[in-house]
Amino acid sequence: MARQTFWKGYLKLSLVTASVSLTPATTESNKLRFHVLNRQTKNRVESRYVDSVTHKPVDDRDQVKGYPRGEDDYVILEDEEIEEVGLESTRTIDIDSFVPRGSIDWIWYDKPHFLAPEDKVGAEAFCVIREAMKANDVVGIARLVLYRRERAVLLEPRGKGIVLWTLRYGDEVREPSAEIDDKAKVDSKLLTLMKRLVKEETKDWSPTMVQDPIQKRLKSMIRGKQKSLKEAPPAKKTTPVKSTGNVINIMDALKKSLATEGGRKSR
Repeated sequence: MARQTFWKGYLKLSLVTASVSLTPATTESNKLRFHVLNRQTKNRVESRYVDSVTHKPVDDRDQVKGYPRGEDDYVILEDEEIEEVGLESTRTIDIDSFVPRGSIDWIWYDKPHFLAPEDKVGAEAFCVIREAMKANDVVGIARLVLYRRERAVLLEPRGKGIVLWTLRYGDEVREPSAEIDDKAKVDSKLLTLMKRLVKEETKDWSPTMVQDPIQKRLKSMIRGKQKSLKEAPPAKKTTPVKSTGNVINIMDALKKSLATEGGRKSR
């Protein structure tokens, strides 16, 4: 089954631009999902916003975001005001800096995505950027609006493509809850036995090691119940939207970019 592209835009480094697309590297399509139903009517239960005092439904046009500053006291922010502080472009991955590969600890990594050129014209620029990062053993840092939030992203060359990782925000990563006593002594006999046990239990990695047994049992249970039910009609397929974009000559763009950087340094 073809992977569905969920984002299309441009990869940009100085004056070099490539039309690209993003595809999530992981999927939850095989994960079981349930609807909440009315037991009596078997109709789906809807979730609605209601006023906490009047208990009446609130229309979309009357819903507004508020930051609490005290009990029942809020700072009101309109959607337009929030959008004004975001990125100017939500469709461009503009690499603004590079860091040594492996210098960012794993705990900052969030979600992986496959980044790929969208057309033959952009493929050349895409490959030049990827190979330049490989040659310098670095990864790129940029910002991008994904999942309705502006995020810092890391671009890592991998094989013939680039893996784009969303990075966690600074306030999402906690400090270690407790320090390890590095002066604690380890019994040599216990260590010998433990090393032997670890060696005996070492196997080659396989995706079967991380299968979800509960999901498997639930699916088996559902299949049993489905025998007496009619099959639901297949969902309609949506046609992916094609994106187009002009890409300037890569060699000219690189020369202009280097000339610009050289001019800045001479100042």
